[in-house]
Amino acid sequence: MSVAAKTEDLEAFITVVDSGSFSTAANLLNLQVAKVSRAVTRLERTLDVTLLNRTTRRLELTEEGALFLRHARDGLNVLAKGEEALRLLKRSPSGRLRVDAASPFVLHQIAPLINEFSELYPDIQLELTSHDSIIDLLEHKTDIAIRIGELSDSNLHARLLGKSKLHIVASPKYLANVALEDKQNAVQNHRLIGFSDAPHLNNWPLKKPQKLDFAISASSGETVRQLCTAGQGLALLSHFMIKDDLAAGRLVSVFHDHIVSPNKRESVQAVYYRNSAVSSRISVFLDFISVRLSL
Repeated sequence: MSVAAKTEDLEAFITVVDSGSFSTAANLLNLQVAKVSRAVTRLERTLDVTLLNRTTRRLELTEEGALFLRHARDGLNVLAKGEEALRLLKRSPSGRLRVDAASPFVLHQIAPLINEFSELYPDIQLELTSHDSIIDLLEHKTDIAIRIGELSDSNLHARLLGKSKLHIVASPKYLANVALEDKQNAVQNHRLIGFSDAPHLNNWPLKKPQKLDFAISASSGETVRQLCTAGQGLALLSHFMIKDDLAAGRLVSVFHDHIVSPNKRESVQAVYYRNSAVSSRISVFLDFISVRLSL
Protein backbone atom coordinates (compact mmCIF):
# COMPACT_ATOMS: atom_id res chain seq x y z
CA MET A 1 0.00 0.00 0.00
CA SER A 2 1.33 3.45 -0.90
CA VAL A 3 2.04 6.19 1.64
CA ALA A 4 -0.73 8.29 0.06
CA ALA A 5 -3.22 5.46 0.47
CA LYS A 6 -2.22 5.02 4.12
CA THR A 7 -2.77 8.72 4.76
CA GLU A 8 -6.21 8.56 3.14
CA ASP A 9 -7.12 5.54 5.26
CA LEU A 10 -6.01 7.28 8.45
CA GLU A 11 -8.07 10.35 7.55
CA ALA A 12 -11.10 8.18 6.85
CA PHE A 13 -10.75 6.35 10.17
CA ILE A 14 -10.37 9.55 12.20
CA THR A 15 -13.29 11.22 10.42
CA VAL A 16 -15.56 8.22 11.07
CA VAL A 17 -14.69 8.34 14.77
CA ASP A 18 -15.14 12.13 15.03
CA SER A 19 -18.42 12.21 13.12
CA GLY A 20 -19.88 9.03 14.59
CA SER A 21 -20.92 7.34 11.36
CA PHE A 22 -19.64 6.22 7.98
CA SER A 23 -22.30 8.21 6.12
CA THR A 24 -21.49 11.50 7.90
CA ALA A 25 -17.77 10.89 7.38
CA ALA A 26 -18.41 10.26 3.68
CA ASN A 27 -20.23 13.60 3.38
CA LEU A 28 -17.42 15.45 5.15
CA LEU A 29 -14.76 13.82 2.98
CA ASN A 30 -16.85 14.11 -0.20
CA LEU A 31 -16.50 10.37 -0.79
CA GLN A 32 -18.86 7.44 -1.26
CA VAL A 33 -19.81 5.59 1.92
CA ALA A 34 -18.47 2.35 0.47
CA LYS A 35 -15.06 3.93 -0.17
CA VAL A 36 -14.84 5.17 3.43
CA SER A 37 -15.84 1.73 4.71
CA ARG A 38 -13.20 0.05 2.52
CA ALA A 39 -10.54 2.46 3.78
CA VAL A 40 -11.22 1.56 7.41
CA THR A 41 -11.38 -2.15 6.60
CA ARG A 42 -8.09 -1.88 4.69
CA LEU A 43 -6.48 -0.15 7.68
CA GLU A 44 -7.73 -2.88 10.03
CA ARG A 45 -6.39 -5.57 7.71
CA THR A 46 -2.99 -3.86 7.53
CA LEU A 47 -2.79 -3.52 11.32
CA ASP A 48 -4.35 -6.97 11.90
CA VAL A 49 -6.73 -5.59 14.56
CA THR A 50 -10.35 -4.53 14.81
CA LEU A 51 -10.51 -0.78 15.29
CA LEU A 52 -14.29 -0.32 15.34
CA ASN A 53 -17.13 -2.49 16.55
CA ARG A 54 -19.95 -1.95 14.06
CA THR A 55 -23.60 -2.48 14.89
CA THR A 56 -26.73 -1.35 13.09
CA ARG A 57 -27.24 1.38 15.67
CA ARG A 58 -23.80 2.74 16.48
CA LEU A 59 -20.03 2.54 16.13
CA GLU A 60 -17.77 1.94 19.07
CA LEU A 61 -13.99 2.09 19.31
CA THR A 62 -12.29 -1.08 20.46
CA GLU A 63 -9.51 -0.84 23.02
CA GLU A 64 -7.01 -1.19 20.18
CA GLY A 65 -8.89 1.42 18.18
CA ALA A 66 -8.77 3.97 21.00
CA LEU A 67 -5.03 3.41 21.40
CA PHE A 68 -4.33 3.67 17.69
CA LEU A 69 -6.55 6.78 17.30
CA ARG A 70 -4.21 8.88 19.46
CA HIS A 71 -1.19 7.88 17.42
CA ALA A 72 -3.05 8.32 14.13
CA ARG A 73 -3.92 11.91 15.01
CA ASP A 74 -0.33 12.63 16.02
CA GLY A 75 1.01 11.00 12.87
CA LEU A 76 -1.17 13.02 10.49
CA ASN A 77 -0.39 16.16 12.43
CA VAL A 78 3.36 15.57 12.11
CA LEU A 79 3.03 14.98 8.35
CA ALA A 80 1.02 18.15 7.93
CA LYS A 81 3.53 20.13 9.96
CA GLY A 82 6.31 18.80 7.74
CA GLU A 83 4.48 19.95 4.62
CA GLU A 84 3.85 23.32 6.25
CA ALA A 85 7.53 23.68 7.15
CA LEU A 86 8.50 23.12 3.52
CA ARG A 87 6.04 25.77 2.41
CA LEU A 88 7.45 28.20 4.94
CA LEU A 89 10.90 27.73 3.42
CA LYS A 90 9.38 29.32 0.34
CA ARG A 91 7.76 31.97 2.57
CA SER A 92 4.45 31.30 0.89
CA PRO A 93 1.72 29.75 3.09
CA SER A 94 -0.51 27.55 0.98
CA GLY A 95 -3.23 24.98 1.20
CA ARG A 96 -6.84 24.94 2.35
CA LEU A 97 -8.01 27.13 5.23
CA ARG A 98 -11.61 26.69 6.37
CA VAL A 99 -13.02 29.55 8.45
CA ASP A 100 -16.41 29.49 10.14
CA ALA A 101 -18.39 32.38 11.64
CA ALA A 102 -21.97 33.47 12.17
CA SER A 103 -23.54 34.73 8.95
CA PRO A 104 -23.54 38.43 9.95
CA PHE A 105 -19.82 38.31 10.73
CA VAL A 106 -19.02 36.61 7.43
CA LEU A 107 -21.14 39.08 5.44
CA HIS A 108 -20.21 42.32 7.18
CA GLN A 109 -16.64 41.70 8.33
CA ILE A 110 -14.85 38.88 6.51
CA ALA A 111 -16.29 38.95 2.99
CA PRO A 112 -15.21 42.58 2.30
CA LEU A 113 -11.60 41.63 3.12
CA ILE A 114 -11.29 38.53 0.96
CA ASN A 115 -10.17 40.25 -2.23
CA GLU A 116 -7.14 41.85 -0.56
CA PHE A 117 -6.32 38.66 1.35
CA SER A 118 -6.42 36.55 -1.82
CA GLU A 119 -4.09 38.98 -3.56
CA LEU A 120 -1.58 38.76 -0.70
CA TYR A 121 -1.85 34.98 -0.26
CA PRO A 122 -2.88 33.50 -3.62
CA ASP A 123 -1.81 29.97 -2.62
CA ILE A 124 -4.25 29.74 0.30
CA GLN A 125 -7.58 28.20 -0.72
CA LEU A 126 -10.01 29.91 1.64
CA GLU A 127 -13.32 28.23 2.45
CA LEU A 128 -15.93 30.24 4.38
CA THR A 129 -18.80 28.56 6.19
CA SER A 130 -21.60 30.16 8.20
CA HIS A 131 -23.12 28.66 11.33
CA ASP A 132 -25.10 30.77 13.76
CA SER A 133 -24.62 28.11 16.44
CA ILE A 134 -21.42 26.74 17.99
CA ILE A 135 -19.92 23.96 15.86
CA ASP A 136 -17.43 21.22 16.59
CA LEU A 137 -14.26 22.17 14.67
CA LEU A 138 -13.14 18.57 14.22
CA GLU A 139 -16.49 17.33 12.99
CA HIS A 140 -16.79 20.13 10.46
CA LYS A 141 -13.12 20.02 9.43
CA THR A 142 -12.80 23.68 10.37
CA ASP A 143 -9.47 25.37 11.04
CA ILE A 144 -10.68 28.65 12.59
CA ALA A 145 -14.00 29.67 14.09
CA ILE A 146 -14.88 33.26 14.94
CA ARG A 147 -17.02 33.28 18.08
CA ILE A 148 -18.86 36.12 19.72
CA GLY A 149 -19.09 36.13 23.49
CA GLU A 150 -17.79 33.90 26.25
CA LEU A 151 -15.85 30.73 25.40
CA SER A 152 -16.28 27.40 27.13
CA ASP A 153 -14.03 24.89 25.31
CA SER A 154 -10.67 24.72 27.10
CA ASN A 155 -9.16 22.51 24.37
CA LEU A 156 -9.20 25.43 21.95
CA HIS A 157 -6.64 28.17 21.60
CA ALA A 158 -8.27 31.59 21.53
CA ARG A 159 -7.13 34.94 20.17
CA LEU A 160 -9.07 38.04 21.10
CA LEU A 161 -9.80 40.08 17.97
CA GLY A 162 -11.54 42.91 19.80
CA LYS A 163 -14.83 43.90 21.36
CA SER A 164 -18.06 44.88 19.66
CA LYS A 165 -20.59 46.85 21.70
CA LEU A 166 -24.23 45.87 21.81
CA HIS A 167 -26.96 48.27 20.72
CA ILE A 168 -30.71 48.17 21.12
CA VAL A 169 -31.83 49.35 17.70
CA ALA A 170 -34.97 50.04 15.72
CA SER A 171 -35.79 51.45 12.31
CA PRO A 172 -37.13 55.00 11.82
CA LYS A 173 -40.28 53.37 10.42
CA TYR A 174 -40.91 51.53 13.67
CA LEU A 175 -40.05 54.52 15.84
CA ALA A 176 -42.42 56.75 13.88
CA ASN A 177 -45.31 54.57 14.99
CA VAL A 178 -44.53 54.40 18.73
CA ALA A 179 -44.26 56.97 21.46
CA LEU A 180 -40.75 56.06 22.53
CA GLU A 181 -40.58 58.86 25.08
CA ASP A 182 -43.49 57.24 26.94
CA LYS A 183 -41.69 53.90 27.13
CA GLN A 184 -38.14 54.93 27.98
CA ASN A 185 -37.94 52.78 31.08
CA ALA A 186 -39.77 49.76 29.74
CA VAL A 187 -38.05 47.87 26.96
CA GLN A 188 -40.55 45.04 27.42
CA ASN A 189 -43.40 47.31 26.31
CA HIS A 190 -42.01 47.34 22.79
CA ARG A 191 -42.33 44.81 19.99
CA LEU A 192 -39.10 42.78 20.31
CA ILE A 193 -37.19 40.64 17.82
CA GLY A 194 -35.28 37.65 19.22
CA PHE A 195 -33.35 34.51 18.33
CA SER A 196 -35.19 31.21 17.93
CA ASP A 197 -32.23 28.80 18.07
CA ALA A 198 -30.06 30.57 20.66
CA PRO A 199 -32.17 31.34 23.75
CA HIS A 200 -29.17 32.77 25.63
CA LEU A 201 -29.10 35.65 23.13
CA ASN A 202 -32.58 36.63 24.30
CA ASN A 203 -31.22 37.42 27.76
CA TRP A 204 -30.41 41.09 27.20
CA PRO A 205 -27.75 42.47 29.58
CA LEU A 206 -29.97 45.24 30.95
CA LYS A 207 -28.99 47.27 34.01
CA LYS A 208 -32.54 46.80 35.28
CA PRO A 209 -33.53 43.21 34.43
CA GLN A 210 -36.91 42.95 32.72
CA LYS A 211 -38.96 40.00 31.55
CA LEU A 212 -38.82 40.14 27.77
CA ASP A 213 -41.32 38.57 25.39
CA PHE A 214 -40.46 38.37 21.72
CA ALA A 215 -43.06 39.03 19.06
CA ILE A 216 -40.95 37.51 16.30
CA SER A 217 -37.72 35.51 16.21
CA ALA A 218 -35.28 34.08 13.70
CA SER A 219 -32.41 31.59 13.74
CA SER A 220 -29.99 33.87 11.88
CA GLY A 221 -28.54 37.12 13.17
CA GLU A 222 -28.67 38.51 9.65
CA THR A 223 -32.38 37.75 9.47
CA VAL A 224 -32.90 39.52 12.80
CA ARG A 225 -31.10 42.55 11.35
CA GLN A 226 -33.25 42.50 8.22
CA LEU A 227 -36.43 42.25 10.29
CA CYS A 228 -35.28 45.20 12.37
CA THR A 229 -34.53 47.40 9.36
CA ALA A 230 -37.95 46.44 7.97
CA GLY A 231 -39.63 48.02 10.98
CA GLN A 232 -40.63 44.87 12.86
CA GLY A 233 -39.46 46.10 16.27
CA LEU A 234 -36.45 46.44 18.58
CA ALA A 235 -33.46 44.11 18.45
CA LEU A 236 -30.22 43.76 20.40
CA LEU A 237 -27.37 43.54 17.87
CA SER A 238 -23.59 43.86 17.82
CA HIS A 239 -21.99 46.99 16.42
CA PHE A 240 -19.96 45.02 13.85
CA MET A 241 -23.11 44.10 11.92
CA ILE A 242 -25.08 47.37 12.13
CA LYS A 243 -22.45 50.13 12.01
CA ASP A 244 -23.27 50.93 8.37
CA ASP A 245 -27.01 50.89 9.15
CA LEU A 246 -26.48 53.37 11.99
CA ALA A 247 -24.35 55.63 9.81
CA ALA A 248 -26.91 55.57 6.99
CA GLY A 249 -29.88 56.09 9.28
CA ARG A 250 -31.48 52.75 8.47
CA LEU A 251 -31.33 51.92 12.19
CA VAL A 252 -31.35 54.11 15.27
CA SER A 253 -29.79 53.23 18.62
CA VAL A 254 -32.26 53.57 21.51
CA PHE A 255 -32.17 52.96 25.28
CA HIS A 256 -28.46 53.86 25.22
CA ASP A 257 -27.99 53.77 28.98
CA HIS A 258 -29.91 50.57 29.64
CA ILE A 259 -27.21 48.11 28.50
CA VAL A 260 -24.47 46.89 30.84
CA SER A 261 -21.09 47.49 29.21
CA PRO A 262 -18.61 45.91 29.13
CA ASN A 263 -20.32 42.50 29.13
CA LYS A 264 -19.42 38.94 28.12
CA ARG A 265 -21.19 39.16 24.78
CA GLU A 266 -18.93 41.92 23.46
CA SER A 267 -15.82 39.78 22.94
CA VAL A 268 -14.94 38.67 19.41
CA GLN A 269 -12.48 35.77 19.41
CA ALA A 270 -10.89 33.39 16.96
CA VAL A 271 -10.54 29.80 18.16
CA TYR A 272 -8.57 26.86 16.82
CA TYR A 273 -6.90 23.74 18.14
CA ARG A 274 -3.57 24.24 19.86
CA ASN A 275 -1.89 21.43 17.95
CA SER A 276 -3.13 22.61 14.58
CA ALA A 277 -0.81 21.76 11.73
CA VAL A 278 -1.98 24.69 9.62
CA SER A 279 -0.47 27.23 11.99
CA SER A 280 1.13 29.44 9.32
CA ARG A 281 -2.16 29.78 7.42
CA ILE A 282 -4.00 30.52 10.66
CA SER A 283 -1.39 33.08 11.71
CA VAL A 284 -1.37 35.02 8.45
CA PHE A 285 -5.17 35.04 8.29
CA LEU A 286 -5.62 36.27 11.86
CA ASP A 287 -2.81 38.82 11.54
CA PHE A 288 -4.46 40.08 8.38
CA ILE A 289 -8.01 40.46 9.65
CA SER A 290 -7.17 41.64 13.18
CA VAL A 291 -6.04 45.07 11.97
CA ARG A 292 -8.83 45.44 9.40
CA LEU A 293 -11.99 44.43 11.27
CA SER A 294 -14.49 47.20 12.06
CA LEU A 295 -15.97 45.98 15.31
